[in-house]
Amino acid sequence: MNIPELLAPAGNFEKLTTALHYGADAVYMGLSGFSLRAKADNFSAEGLEKAVRFVHSRDKKIYITVNIFPHNRDIPLIKDHMASLKPLKPDALIISDPGVFEMASEILPDIPVHISTQANITSFRSARFWEKLGARRIVLSRELGMDELRHIRDEVGIELECFVHGSICISYSGRCYMSSFLNNRSANRGECTNTCRWNYTLMEESRPGEYNPVYENDRGTYVMSSRDLCMIGHLDKLADAGVTSFKIEGRMKGINYVAGVVKTYRSAVNALKERPYRVDEQWMKELTMSSNRGFTTGMFFGPQPDNGYSHDDEKAYTMSHELVGVVRSLGNGRAAVALRNNLRTGDSIEYLSSGLEGMTFKVTEIMNADGNPVDAGRNEEMVFLPAQPGVRENDLIRRRLKTGP
Repeated sequence: MNIPELLAPAGNFEKLTTALHYGADAVYMGLSGFSLRAKADNFSAEGLEKAVRFVHSRDKKIYITVNIFPHNRDIPLIKDHMASLKPLKPDALIISDPGVFEMASEILPDIPVHISTQANITSFRSARFWEKLGARRIVLSRELGMDELRHIRDEVGIELECFVHGSICISYSGRCYMSSFLNNRSANRGECTNTCRWNYTLMEESRPGEYNPVYENDRGTYVMSSRDLCMIGHLDKLADAGVTSFKIEGRMKGINYVAGVVKTYRSAVNALKERPYRVDEQWMKELTMSSNRGFTTGMFFGPQPDNGYSHDDEKAYTMSHELVGVVRSLGNGRAAVALRNNLRTGDSIEYLSSGLEGMTFKVTEIMNADGNPVDAGRNEEMVFLPAQPGVRENDLIRRRLKTGP
């Protein structure tokens, strides 16, 4: 039975450790100058070495993104970057551009190459082309339907990776020029300003200043803002179609998102070991707790329907829970918590810990770093709380957002 790899984003070292803590089999990351998430925190050269060592010490895999579309001036920098990766021995490079692929083959011949979704692989002929060149894996275009995916699997022996959760670009496999035109910041060089998420209105040329709604909302519309991809209810179909790796989008997201999504998909991937595949109701509840734009299955089952887009600006970006802190250590019946938000005695909190899902605990006592009782702790302070059974070091603490008056 095919049980795919669970591949998680690592925008910085904390996100990396969070992803592995909650069950990722592999992580992907990059340096700002060579990655399509240049605005993520990303890694320095020294941080990259530390990250590779950390991941390998836990018998997990790490893939390095070098998936920009380079200009001539970038080539010497990419060559130097690749040379610096040679002693680190990452498990793969993620590449889009044929010229960069050729450079990797020359400089790092022993490092597997994965072809990025930016390469727009939508047919078995394209997949076969990269397979013949020596690529180890292809990240399939998000415009593929399930039948097309199966057809590609039948035609090639190369590993197949596909996105199963996270943001979807309005442009073909993310190859977008809107950000370049409006802000002079190229999405194809990792500097996207997410202009497809902006609120737009329609103005007729002969009536300047008179704004008309494009769709549904008299204040504007997020007409190009797709809902987030969520395939958790259909992982069995993807596994049976021969997908090797399930990829989660989100190097720009915070650890609250990374933890909740990775933990949930870890449970779902584990559930593939028994058939029929059964979807746990708790999974969708968990996925709505962290930032999202609502959910869609994208184009896996045909063209994305109209309701797969967020037309309502009040619902375009939602979450039900906020991050309170991270458990740094446990001892003497207490949990040392690095706060990421203010916390007061009497607050209700939840632990993102296996076995404690859906359970709420009232904060009965807070002690400061000196061991003295206090009524509250502030963001970035270290405090001590009574330890709940089942809570682990590095588990996240969250609380439900207040709604209404």
